[in-house]
Formats: sequence, structure tokens, C-alpha cells
Amino acid sequence: MTKWIDYLDAVKSYSASWEEPQWMTDLRLAALEKIEDLPLPVIEKVKFARWNLYNVKPERQLEAGTVPDFEQMADNPMVVQAGDTTIFEQISPELVEKGVIFTDLMTAMKEHSELVKEYYMQQAVPMDENSLTALHAAFMNNGVFLYVPKNVVIEEALESLFIHNGNDDAHFFKHILIIAEENSEFSYLERFDSQGAEAKKISGNVVVEVIAKPGARIKFSAIDTLGNNMATYMNRRGYLMRDSMIDWAIGIMNDGNVIADFDSDLVGEGAHSEVKIVAISTGKQIQGIDTRVTNKAPHTIGHILQHGVILEKSTLTFNGIGHILRGAKGADAQQESRVLMLSTKSRGDANPILLIEENEVTAGHAASVGRVDPDELFYLMSRGLAKDEAERLVIRGFLGPVLTAIPVKAAQDQLIDTIEGKLKK
Repeated sequence: MTKWIDYLDAVKSYSASWEEPQWMTDLRLAALEKIEDLPLPVIEKVKFARWNLYNVKPERQLEAGTVPDFEQMADNPMVVQAGDTTIFEQISPELVEKGVIFTDLMTAMKEHSELVKEYYMQQAVPMDENSLTALHAAFMNNGVFLYVPKNVVIEEALESLFIHNGNDDAHFFKHILIIAEENSEFSYLERFDSQGAEAKKISGNVVVEVIAKPGARIKFSAIDTLGNNMATYMNRRGYLMRDSMIDWAIGIMNDGNVIADFDSDLVGEGAHSEVKIVAISTGKQIQGIDTRVTNKAPHTIGHILQHGVILEKSTLTFNGIGHILRGAKGADAQQESRVLMLSTKSRGDANPILLIEENEVTAGHAASVGRVDPDELFYLMSRGLAKDEAERLVIRGFLGPVLTAIPVKAAQDQLIDTIEGKLKK
């Protein structure tokens, strides 16, 4: 068993190498002490205790990165990281003048220390929630900080791209912290992508915290395409105050094993969360996705839509949880989880869970696991399409709700190409 206290000096050195503020060093060390004593997160029907989630290497990665071709991305605000190094960053002077901050997390901790300290693992995802959040807090190696001031509306999508070198043996622990002040409005797109050879087994741990203050409106999109050498814990969570809204659109297209917590805490009256998730499992991959919306205040709305496709000998588990707490009168919790099985050797689960502690609410769920509708295939094939092509069209339509929600056309095309590539394997 790993003795985490043995990493004490390494964590101190790593923090010092970034010239982190003292509060961050203290948080890392406090988290280090808790890793061993905290439980694993609970992902129903998924056994992941033996996965390679705790392999860490707290050293700076100073390799050079190559900036991708962003011609199709125009002049959108953007941050690109390769390993733990930021290799590209742009934001317009107009947004800077309005007070928007969009930069890598390590820079933000130095230049906006008190602002980051106020929210970092304080409201959305507590450091000591479980063993993997504590591990993340101790060994986080960069990420992105986005701050949008009160009443600021941003027309163009803000984008972040995190590139993992598949041959790098360092852990991949990224933290995204987004603060949307009152009545702000914007779209944000993030992508996690493995590139190059995938020779070494490594650990991935991603935490995303979105704080939506009263009246804020956020469209959050993500495309995950990490490699098969990475076992990954994904935790994306929204903390929604009065009359705020987060519209989530997430494409889970990783090749390695994944457990995920996608949560929305509706803490203010009238808060609204729409969660749309698509996932594809291939090979012998195992994916367990917990999507939860907790209605904590009156007249809050939480809707979950999860669609997944499983091939070969893979496994995909959707757990949808709608939880209406006492006092949340007028709340609405709806969910739909559907899985398409394209192999007799694959395994799919769609588990709806409703926890209702209040009267005068609306709640419902739908769940199914099955094959491609033969009537739809017959109709398309009668119009001259080959079976494989007809099947791909049906599946693309099945995954359509997330595809159409991605705010950048080039990213939409990337997600479609990724889906097509997985279906052709």
C-alpha cells in the first residue's frame, strides 16, 4: 500500500517549483494526509478499486508542445496545454477590459490568488469528498481558470484544449475552475485529447467546478478523447444559485477505463440544469457514469439525458440520480438513460434513481438497454443504404442531442469523426 506521507517533500517541491501561494501548498499537504483514510466514490455496479488511479509522479513536465492548427477556430478566447505546460493562450483586449480572466490555473493562483482561493475546492467539489478528490488536490498539475464578471455577455465560445502525450508516464490531473458572476452569459468548450504512442499505463483525474451565481447562463460543452493507457476519474460539478442555468453537453469518447461523477447542485430558487451526455464504449473498456441533479431549493429544474453505445466486449453503466430535498417545493426532476448494444458480448446498464423528500413536485424517469431498431434499419436500407451505413446514421441520430449542442462547428465535426471512427473499429 502506498504511504502517502512519503510524498510530503515531493509535493512541497512541486508546489515551490510553481511558486504557488502558501494557501495552495497547505491545501495540497492537508489533502495528502487524507487520501488513505477517505473512501472511494460510489459508482453503482462498477468495480474499479483495482484500477490504476493512484499512480502519481509529482515532477514538472518541461517538454515542448506543438500548437495545433486553429484556423477553423478563428479568434475565440483559448487556452491550450500540453502536459502541465501552457503552450498557447489568447483573449481579446475587449474581454480583458471587461474584467474577464481566462488563463491557466497556475498563473491565476499567482495573479489572482484571493479570488482563486475563495472558490477552489470550496463550494462545488470539496477536497475531502472522497479519496480521489483528495488525491487530485494533492497532485493537481495545472488546468484553467475562467472568471466572467457581473452582467458580461460573451458572444464567442471560450475554449480550452488539454493535450496528453500518450508516451509520458506522468499523471494527468487537471482542474478547471469557472466563476460566472450575476447575470453573466457565455459558452465554454473543453477538450481532453491523447496524442502519440500510448506505451505506459497512467492515472487521469479531472475535476471541473462551475459556480453559477444568480441569473448566470452557461453553456458547457466537453469532448473527452483520452487514450486507452489512461484510467480516469472525471468529476464535473455545477453549483447553481438563484435563477441560474447550466446547459451541459458532454461527449465521453475515451478509449481507457472511466468512472465519472457529473453533478449539478441546485442551491438557489429557480436554478435550472440540463444535462446531455453521450458515451461510446469499445474493446474491453469499462465506463461507469453517475449523473446526479440535486434539487435543494424550490422551483428548481434538473433534467438528465444519457445516451450510450457499446461494442465488442465493453461495458457501459449509466446511473441517473434525481434527488429532491425537503423544502424544494415545485421542483422538477426528469431523467432518461438509454443504451444501444451492438454486440452480444457487451454489457449495458441504465439505472434510474429518484429520491423524493418533498410533496408538490414533478419527477419521472425512463431507461432502456437494447439493440438498434430493426424498423429504422429496414426503412433506411429500403432507400438504398448498406446496412453498416444505415446503422451509423441511426446511431448518429441517437447521439444527436449532444452533437447539436457543441458551440463550435469544428469541434462538432471532431466529435462526429470520433464517433464514426469508433463505430468502424
